[in-house]
Order: sequence, then C-alpha cells, then structure tokens
Amino acid sequence: MSLSPFAQHGFSVRLEWGLAAIERLGPDADCIVVVDVMSFSTCVSIAVDRGAIVHPYPWKDESAQRYAEARGAEVASGRQRFAQGWSLSPQSMLAAHQGLRLVLPPPNGSACAYRAKALGKAVYCAGLRNLRATAAACAPHARVLVVPCGERWPGDAGLRPSLEDHVAAGGIVSALGRADASPEARAAALAYEGLGAQRARVLAECGSAVELRERGFADDVALCLQEDASRIACRLEGDRFVAEPQG
Repeated sequence: MSLSPFAQHGFSVRLEWGLAAIERLGPDADCIVVVDVMSFSTCVSIAVDRGAIVHPYPWKDESAQRYAEARGAEVASGRQRFAQGWSLSPQSMLAAHQGLRLVLPPPNGSACAYRAKALGKAVYCAGLRNLRATAAACAPHARVLVVPCGERWPGDAGLRPSLEDHVAAGGIVSALGRADASPEARAAALAYEGLGAQRARVLAECGSAVELRERGFADDVALCLQEDASRIACRLEGDRFVAEPQG
C-alpha cells in the first residue's frame, strides 16, 4: 500500500506515532522530535541538565553492557522499585553529574531515537519539562516531525498511544506556532491548548501516571509533569544526547 496518503506531505509540522513514524516519515523530515514523557524524555532532560551524556539504545539485553563499555558508560537498569544506582526512574537522574555517561535502554523513546540517528537528521528528545526549549531549537528547520512514542500494552501486545505523549507532542506543535501544521499535528496542539491550566491535573490521572503510582513511583510522575522546568533542548549528536541551551 502506498505511504503517500499518510505521509502528511505539504505540511511543515507533522505528527505520527512510534517507531513506524521514524522509519516511514522520518526520511522526509529535517528535524525529528522524540517524545516519551514517562519516562525516557524526562530522564534524558534531567541528566543532560546536570552535565551528563546519555546514549540511547533500543535493547534491554547483554548487548547493552557491551555497548556501554565501548563508550566508557554505565547502563541504567530497568525501572525497579528498589533499584540501586541509575535506572529509568527520573528520580535517579537527580544525582547525575558532569561527565557521567549513561546508556538508557527502554524500548520506546530510546528505540525511536536510536533509529532516528541513522537518518542523518537533527534529532531532539523532548518531554513536558523542556517543551518550549525544544520548540525553539526546532524552529529553524523547515520540516519538523514530532513523534509521540507511546507505551506498550501489558504482555507487549503492541503500541499503546499514551495521553501524556500526545499532549506533550501537541505542546511542541503549539509552541512552533506554524499555520501549516498537519491535521494530525493540529489535533494534538488543540489537546494541549484545550487542557490549559488543568493540564498537569488531568495528566496526573492518565493511565501511565496511575501505573507508575501503583508501582511506587509517584515522585516520578511529579517530575515528568513539570512543564518548562528546563531551558535546555536535548540534541542527539552522533550516538549521544547533549545539551543545547536556549534563551
């Protein structure tokens, strides 16, 4: 089947979900924004704010350790309630420091970022906490693809579109302020704008937030929902995310 009906041609800001968006719409973009609020994007933002370098990696297996060793990096563990050291809990990233190198191997945002780097485009990682900083970094690019990564259904039964990623992606579209955003991008922007002052309260009750709280990560939810807490965009340079401060 032809991709053309779904490629959002003719629009300077486009939005589509997950790894398939990277693979199918990414080649026609100048800039790709990976959005995985709970919690990859938030972990990256907090760590990079503190001077760390973060390497995305798409697999949670022994190859992640080899990948990290080749880069003089440590591997963050999967999110575990009583995990020690670095993990996919944004709370653990509050201890990140200048010069720290970390490999983050969650399956959604990290896999999308890892795939996007092969396309030779400008690639950014964004959540709510660096939303406007990311939009400012993307503004010079003619064609911007915003990719809400979503989550996985239990049992890995495919992509679960997540409200927090949809709304944050819409916030980036809204902040870009372009009249020629695609219908998919405009709908997300309307969701972001429509929630207004209730945004954090509503997102705190969405499925992803409830799941985290039930697993003992209420503090992570609060960190993930801090909007514009950072003025630093996280840009993928080679195989690592680095800081790109904005005014």
